[in-house]
Amino acid sequence: MKKTLLLIALLTVFNNTYSQEDKVDLAIKELIQKNKIVGLQLSVIKENVIVKTSHYGFSNIQDSIAVNSQTVFSINSITKAFTGVAIMQLVENGKLNLEEPISNYLDKLPQTWQKITVEQLATHKSGLPDVWDSQGNMLSEDGNILFKNVKKLPLAFEPGKHVREGLANYMLLGMLIEKISGQSFEKFIMENQFKKAGMKNAMKAGIGDFYNIINNSSRPYTYFRNNVLTNVYQPMPSNLLPAGGIYATATEMAQWVIALQTNQLINAENLKILLKPIELENGKPYEENGLLDRTSIGFSLSSRAENPIIASMGGARNALFIYPNKNVSIVILTNLMGSHPQAFIEEIAKLYIN
Repeated sequence: MKKTLLLIALLTVFNNTYSQEDKVDLAIKELIQKNKIVGLQLSVIKENVIVKTSHYGFSNIQDSIAVNSQTVFSINSITKAFTGVAIMQLVENGKLNLEEPISNYLDKLPQTWQKITVEQLATHKSGLPDVWDSQGNMLSEDGNILFKNVKKLPLAFEPGKHVREGLANYMLLGMLIEKISGQSFEKFIMENQFKKAGMKNAMKAGIGDFYNIINNSSRPYTYFRNNVLTNVYQPMPSNLLPAGGIYATATEMAQWVIALQTNQLINAENLKILLKPIELENGKPYEENGLLDRTSIGFSLSSRAENPIIASMGGARNALFIYPNKNVSIVILTNLMGSHPQAFIEEIAKLYIN
């Protein structure tokens, strides 16, 4: 009789524990079908504990290789959040001052760049020219030539007057990190973020681009060409890797979020600076249209009063949403460019927030 009661109790706990997970799996599978996503990883954090991880679909559809818990995805522009944290780590260690000109740290900059401050660079108020030409082509796939070409161009606007995100900002942020730390960008990120967050697969993958051989990595796909599934060609100059070169699993991204929120990466004061909305000269926050209407160093923000969001997106295929008021975070990584998980990630978040 006691064994029967114990079994009933265990089954009750099992059903209560997994009923929400079944709803999440069902919702994810419907979203995968609706958006024709090839492969996806999910990780959910609640109260700084990972409460769910799951994976679906194929990491390599031509060879029928399924996504598993160790599959690493290119997180694309979510890398920018890591670069923002790295900048604040240098600030915290007294090696970098956000209010100083970048010329105090970097040599041989154009005259028009001399007075740009580190803060203007990190908050996209630098006015640095774009790395793309008028036809949308990168000025060069060679990092050294790219930097030379960018330096020849005039500033897009007077530093501090406007906000415009550009890859040239991250090129120089990466240079600052390397110059001040005396390490490569990759080594600095590995030692100060990957190790602290326990991101073992990310450490094995390293920081790179389309050309790197990365074991157990998911191949990128898109339907952009005539609505037919194709591979994606993604070369990136080495000095732009601070804008999009990290590979990781969704679980590791969740570990990184926990490390960030529990001040294992930077202290509370510098975390506040990192996430402070970018302000214009009049002291008012810079605002954009849509749900994520504000930005900070490395992150996008939603200023809605009821349930604000701290977010980071990458490659039109990855999304990380943090709901600080609810202490819930969702990570969705996919290998389909154009899946735009930021458009449906809140459907999953509601299953945990509500």
